[in-house]
Amino acid sequence: MTRKGIAVWNGGLKGGSGTVSTESGVLKEQQYSYNTRFEDGIGTNPEELLGAAHAACFSMALSNQLSQHGMTAETIHTTAAVTMENLTISKIHLDVEATIPGADPAEFEAAAKEAKDGCPVSRLFKADITMDAKLKS
Repeated sequence: MTRKGIAVWNGGLKGGSGTVSTESGVLKEQQYSYNTRFEDGIGTNPEELLGAAHAACFSMALSNQLSQHGMTAETIHTTAAVTMENLTISKIHLDVEATIPGADPAEFEAAAKEAKDGCPVSRLFKADITMDAKLKS
């Protein structure tokens, strides 16, 4: 399986700008620039996109791990906060809240840890990945 992301950049680093798209067309020519990456400009940036990818991947991995522990979530809500320091992605923090009626808290915690460690996007990063996982029943 191969999936493609496309970026087009025009100009120098600080004065230039670009667009990012996905092969599927879900993202189409979304603006990014120095201002959207390092300041508060309108548009996206690579770290935000990595955070969204990590949150999506983790949520699916948690769903899989939950099924292996005999549970099915009604909802899994994940936020991935990506921290960049000195031009290196140094930390990612996952905030997870899952609604699973009747779930065993210890089994949920085990499934969440397995998902964090086994998610393909988690395994991609060299960053310190931390997690707060909350169970709603």
